[in-house]
Amino acid sequence: MKYIRTALALFLTSLLASTAWADGENISKVNGSIRVASGRQVGSVETVNGSIRLEDSVTAGNIETVSGSIDIGRDCSVGDIGAVNGDVTLDTGAKAGSAELVNGDFRLQEQAQIRGNVTSVNGSVTLAKGARVQGRVENVNGAIELDGARIGNGIKTVNGDIEIGAGSQVDGGILVEKPGFSVFSKRKPRITIGPDAVVTGTLKFEREVELRVSSRARVGKIEGATPIRD
Repeated sequence: MKYIRTALALFLTSLLASTAWADGENISKVNGSIRVASGRQVGSVETVNGSIRLEDSVTAGNIETVSGSIDIGRDCSVGDIGAVNGDVTLDTGAKAGSAELVNGDFRLQEQAQIRGNVTSVNGSVTLAKGARVQGRVENVNGAIELDGARIGNGIKTVNGDIEIGAGSQVDGGILVEKPGFSVFSKRKPRITIGPDAVVTGTLKFEREVELRVSSRARVGKIEGATPIRD
């Protein structure tokens, strides 16, 4: 019995040590989720099968997972974010370098920021009030929605709806590309630019869309579509 208790104690000590990461240390797993406690400073955080959760005010390097969601807490600061199958959310005031998703929705909560680009193949991109992407927002399938948010280098999509909500600003224009394959949906993407929204640069449409522009919005040159003025 004494040996069993000793072995169990050693096992528990090893298990606890495996999750008590030192400041600045990289965190890596193959199977299993990762949670980093509030206020920690760590290196890169990576897992293959599992979600990643950073509590508030964490500083970290790149954040990556293959299958699992990524949740970045309030006022965190991280490097680049990558996910293959899973949603990504940055809470209020969080900051990251760039974000690249394959299948999953991306959300920036109020005052959150991305210094680079946001790209997603299949998934929506949502920016809450005061959120900012300094680079480009791009996807193939999925809605792109801004609510009083700002994008610094344009929006590009193929098959997604775009809603530039009231008070939002997009510098660098909008591009809706022509689908490269006939299997894409033949529905017309709906592009809505709300009151007091600003889109600088060219709004270029290589396929048929439904474009609605508020009479109180300010937009650049429009190519390939005739706007419906609301």
